[in-house]
Order: sequence, then structure tokens, then C-alpha cells
Amino acid sequence: MKTKLFFLLSILAIGALLTACGPSTVNVQPQPTMRTITVTGTGMVTLTPDIAYVSIGVHSQEESAAAALDDNSAKAAAVIAAVKGFGVEDRDIQTTNFSIYPQPVYDADYNQIGVTYAVDNTVYVTVRDLEILGGLLDASVRAGANTIGSISFDVADKSDALTQARLAAVAEARKQADELVSAAGVRLGDVQTISYYDYTPSPVYYDTRAMSANAAPSVPVEAGSMQITTTVTIVYELK
Repeated sequence: MKTKLFFLLSILAIGALLTACGPSTVNVQPQPTMRTITVTGTGMVTLTPDIAYVSIGVHSQEESAAAALDDNSAKAAAVIAAVKGFGVEDRDIQTTNFSIYPQPVYDADYNQIGVTYAVDNTVYVTVRDLEILGGLLDASVRAGANTIGSISFDVADKSDALTQARLAAVAEARKQADELVSAAGVRLGDVQTISYYDYTPSPVYYDTRAMSANAAPSVPVEAGSMQITTTVTIVYELK
């Protein structure tokens, strides 16, 4: 009898233990989905360029490398002197290319009949006073430059313009949000996310390849304008 009682009690204990170790059910209340509104604003600032970059080069071609080098060196020195004559500092004149190479000479039947030698010397000039740019270009050509590249115009310091563009973009985005929630009969909550993109244009180019030694005393050059644009996307909570 005692053995049967012990066996029954053991089964009940094991059953209770298995029940305690079994899975339990926890009621989790779903969280309400946050309502949001997404708006995008754009800010734009127009700037007038105040700096220019131009490549000025001398190309020489003679029957011998020495003759080509002598001709090129004399003209390149004259060009650099002409540029400095307009107040351009040494730090704003940088040699970007110097090369000597043979050039085959062909007859009317495309048979090679000889070789000439070419020398190129190019300097990259930063012009910080746009008032002198036209005269500087003309003086460079008259001094011997014959491979003037495209001019690029830029703004030296864009930091203030970027700030203005960003503030304008945020203000426009907020204005849109206020109009939309007012029409929908809801209220704006806290800002959830902000993302933005600044578009700063590359320097504006002006083609000068048509210039020649008969250029006008002051080459007419217009700097035009540049626009900096910022786009802002803001996500607001709705209440």
C-alpha cells in the first residue's frame, strides 16, 4: 500500500514539474503606429563669381628639339612676365604641363618624310581680380601664348551662401508642413529625421579657343552667375 502511495505521489510531482516548465502565454499589447508627415524644401542662393582659373600655354614646333625648346622657353617666359605684370602673385601661377615630343611629317601620299619636334609649356593661373582678366588674356596672347584653355569662374568662399540656402530650405519645408496639417486638421509633433543635400556647381567655363594674336586690347569676358541649391527632407510626427 505504501509503495502504491509513493508511486502516485511521484507521478503527481513529475506532472507538476512538467507543468511549471511548459510554455507560458504572455499577452503583449501592440504598440500604436506613429503617424508622420514627410516634406521637402529647397533653398537657392545666386552668387556672382569672384575668382577665375585659366590655363595658358605655349606650343612650339621646330625641326630640332633644341630649336623648339629655345623658342618655347623664350615665349613662355614672356607670357609669365605678362601675367605677373597684372599683379598675379607667384603662388597663383603653377606649371601643369611641360613636354617635348617628336611629330612625324608626311607628304601628300601619307609617306613619312621627316620629323619635327614639339614643345608644350602650360601654366595654370588663378585670377583673383576679375577686372584684370580681359587685359591679362590679351597680354598673354600677344606675348606668345597660343594654347589658352577654357576659363572657369568660381566663388572663393561659399560658406555663407550654403548657410543661407540651408535655412531657406528648412523654412520652406516647415511652411509646407504647416499648410498640410492645417488643411488636414492635425498638429505637428517633433521632428523625427532630417536629411539634406547641397548642390554646389562646378566652376562655369568660358571657351577662349577662338582667341588669336589679333585679339582686342581687352578681351570681353562675362563671369555670369552661379547658384547654390540645398534640398532638405524632414519627417515630422503627427498629433
